[in-house]
Amino acid sequence: MSDRERLVLTAIIELYIATGEPVASQAVSRFFENREGLSSATIRNVMANLAEAGMLEQPHTSAGRVPTAAAFRYYVDQITQSGRLAAGAQAGATNSMPQSTSLMSPLSEERRGQIERSFSGVSSTHEYLERTSQVLALLSSGLGVALAAATQAQVLEHIHFSRLATGRVLAVLVTQTGAVQDRVLILDRELTHVELETAARYLNESFRGWAIERIRAEVARRMELERAAYHQMLEAVEELCSKGALSGDLSGPAIFVDGMANLIAAEVDRERLRQMLLALEAKQRLVELLTAYVDGRQQEVRVVVGLDQASPAMQDLVLIGAPARLGDANFGTVAVIAPTRIQYQEMIHAVRYIAGLSERILEIPTD
Repeated sequence: MSDRERLVLTAIIELYIATGEPVASQAVSRFFENREGLSSATIRNVMANLAEAGMLEQPHTSAGRVPTAAAFRYYVDQITQSGRLAAGAQAGATNSMPQSTSLMSPLSEERRGQIERSFSGVSSTHEYLERTSQVLALLSSGLGVALAAATQAQVLEHIHFSRLATGRVLAVLVTQTGAVQDRVLILDRELTHVELETAARYLNESFRGWAIERIRAEVARRMELERAAYHQMLEAVEELCSKGALSGDLSGPAIFVDGMANLIAAEVDRERLRQMLLALEAKQRLVELLTAYVDGRQQEVRVVVGLDQASPAMQDLVLIGAPARLGDANFGTVAVIAPTRIQYQEMIHAVRYIAGLSERILEIPTD
């Protein structure tokens, strides 16, 4: 692609993002205001070349063109490579790519302040992920998604026992990532209401913040060491745990989704909207999407334009995601899913900033 084609394509993409309307050659000419020495005739010829190359399409009979998925992917490449290109230009490189000034714009101080205020009071990974989905939905006018890492150790927040019938107890286990498990336990011996309350209080006071796997091992260890002193209470705890009260078999990683109404407002094709919502409403689909596209071992933002591989109805959506980390551990993924007509540079910076914010607002857990 020539320098002139790069300039024109970038201008068309940014105009389309700003207006949502097909872009005509006259609009591109006004965008440059003859600063680049591009006449209307030259711009029309360049646009024709870009259309032949699969970068532009004409949705209607009007003279305007809209960027294709390939064009947006090219645009994203410019943004993600802009730092390297800028460094090359400062070093005197001669092959730097022409770019609009907006490509180089970092996240503004005002926007960073807005993000930091939004996370005020957050003190756990659960709260961080939940708040992230809300903040990203607000910033992007799209779907904000936050997913707890599937490999993250499930950490106890609270457990409660309720007696249902003879030999049956309902255990409700809540983890600090927001996962909730309801399980009916079939016991070999009857436990009174007082014994159930005592067992729950012991587990909550002694093990809140512990990984569930560690709790089971520690309860077994204490049974051996403290059986004489706490015989009755520990027997009740051991009975409940042995029947699966602290099983790590949870329904899957916690996922937080916010902003579905934003996508509804942005989509005008009712049938395509219906198909898109069916694809997105299945939270397991979102889990698979984020797991497939965002590598927790990498620290960079991943941008995927066109999600039609996940579902044909999602071909006009873009995913911008990044892993959230504490120290060397990845505890989740934060992402935006939005129409391809999104403010890419701002949202890439915003996702990167929010993903990095976890290191400052959360404490690194120690065992």
